[in-house]
Amino acid sequence: MPLGKNQRIGLLALAVIFLDQVTKQIVYRTLDYHRDEHVVLDGFFKLVHWGNTGAAWSVFSGNNKVLAMISAVALVLLFVYRNYFDTRTSVGQAALGLIFGGITGNLIDRLIVGHVIDFLRFYLYQRGGGEIGFPAFNVADTAICTGVGLLFLISQTSESHRDLETAAERS
Repeated sequence: MPLGKNQRIGLLALAVIFLDQVTKQIVYRTLDYHRDEHVVLDGFFKLVHWGNTGAAWSVFSGNNKVLAMISAVALVLLFVYRNYFDTRTSVGQAALGLIFGGITGNLIDRLIVGHVIDFLRFYLYQRGGGEIGFPAFNVADTAICTGVGLLFLISQTSESHRDLETAAERS
């Protein structure tokens, strides 16, 4: 029996949550908080154990409880209004599954650990020494960004099709 769209969304969300929490537990158990790092590619990528009580790029840092409430509300609203997104397509279902899973993964951290565990760090060495880099992130962050990106692509594609249909009707 084939899965329905909601089951596919749910299964992908559960897979993201599982992968996110497993990777965070590995980091939590093997790297000391804000002290250890494991260089994977020197001058480009390393694993760290950082905490984020804010949103993306530590914006609103120190507001973990407020952001946990916002995340919970966002999950409920996304669930209630999920059919307003293009859930007829597998890409739309994947987008929502990624977003649901990512938000839930970070919400679990906020509620249990007190901050989001970030551990993927891309960076470069500066000429005079020191590092510059992208803020550390995690599997949940990647899932959210990918899901939102897919929704933008779906929206753009749908809009392009509507424009073509409108132009064809005028001809």
